[in-house]
Amino acid sequence: MSSTALITAARALSAAVAPMRFGAPITHVYNPLDYAWAPHEEYLRRFGEGRKKVIFVGMNPGPFGMVQIGVPFGEIAAARDWMGLSAPVEKPASETAARPIEGWDCARSEVSGRRLWGLFAERFGTADAFFAEHLVANYCPLAFFEGKRNVTPDKLPAAEQAPLLAACDTHLRSLVETTGAEWVIGIGAWSEVRAREACAGMPLKFGRVLHPSPASPAANRGWSEAATRQLVALGLWR
Repeated sequence: MSSTALITAARALSAAVAPMRFGAPITHVYNPLDYAWAPHEEYLRRFGEGRKKVIFVGMNPGPFGMVQIGVPFGEIAAARDWMGLSAPVEKPASETAARPIEGWDCARSEVSGRRLWGLFAERFGTADAFFAEHLVANYCPLAFFEGKRNVTPDKLPAAEQAPLLAACDTHLRSLVETTGAEWVIGIGAWSEVRAREACAGMPLKFGRVLHPSPASPAANRGWSEAATRQLVALGLWR
């Protein structure tokens, strides 16, 4: 399975969502598959080769992770030091000063990404060992802001969600087909629901892990241990 097919699918997703418009209270929409395309392509080219047993699917880009560097759950240190990624980031066409794009210079930590990649690094050691059978993706590539406030796609009006979800469903099915994945694991409940709906009828198994967001009290009580228990219960880890 070639990473070229994943890159083609990501380009198609970016093109599909680019003309979409979102009304108030959304003030800015960022598409990292546009201005941060270079590191996203580097991520797919570096780690997308071959069959994958498990695809972990998050909701959409976080403001200090994929929004900054185009890498899913893109905690800067994990992407730079553990994965070895470094491709340059540009600027979005419409940028708000409330959420500046600083790329690799972003000093804020993407806590969800720090927790997620930290667990995988602890479990597998090297990035190559993890990505041999796994891939991490976001279901929706867009980030939505109401001024400084992050708005998740599940909070959008139904009429605005419909075309967005259709494009994201198509991309997720392509991701599964290209990688030959056996499992799709939602990072959080919403992502699992979307994966089940998008991939209904495909020969897949589904599950979820607790979302590592610092907004989740359960995640703050020991996310790594909770996620490990969930993956062991699914039979994916021992």
